[in-house]
Amino acid sequence: MVVAFVAGVVVGVVAAVLHEGENPMAPLPVQQAPSSSPGSSQFGEIKKKVDLLQSILKNDPENLNAWIDLGNAYFDTDQFDAAIEAYSKALEIDPKKADVRTDMGIMYRRKGDFDRAIQEFRKAAEDDPGHLNSRYNLGVVLLHDKGDIPGAIEAWEKYLKLEPNGRRAENIRNQITKMKAMTK
Repeated sequence: MVVAFVAGVVVGVVAAVLHEGENPMAPLPVQQAPSSSPGSSQFGEIKKKVDLLQSILKNDPENLNAWIDLGNAYFDTDQFDAAIEAYSKALEIDPKKADVRTDMGIMYRRKGDFDRAIQEFRKAAEDDPGHLNSRYNLGVVLLHDKGDIPGAIEAWEKYLKLEPNGRRAENIRNQITKMKAMTK
């Protein structure tokens, strides 16, 4: 069952990457924390890591890096609520961690709480005005989950002001052009 799930994720990611340039209005992939999809052998390693982190946190509940690592382990295994809880604890310690807040927003999106995802992406961008991934993901959720074309355009225009020539820039520019044509 795990192998089939991992294979499905890999095929989906490969298909999305291959077709991203072909269909500019296709949903953009959500920026995720760096990880590889956990296979059956990796689940054991992740479980060991989670156990170790929980042990560390039992003795040192203010350990920011342990909370972030725990959230990332849950993120990588699609345990939305557990990841959100760990990221929330990290943000209690340091509320200005834009990467953590963005990852938490992604978890909210995956569990279908789009309004909360938007709130977290906006807060991350407010805390770190140069944070690209929060602006990128904000545009994704506004466009694909909320159908807010003007909001998505605004989010991505702010992204392009920060990184006009980055790896996503041309695709975002194409999508903005198409969205603007749709709203005329």
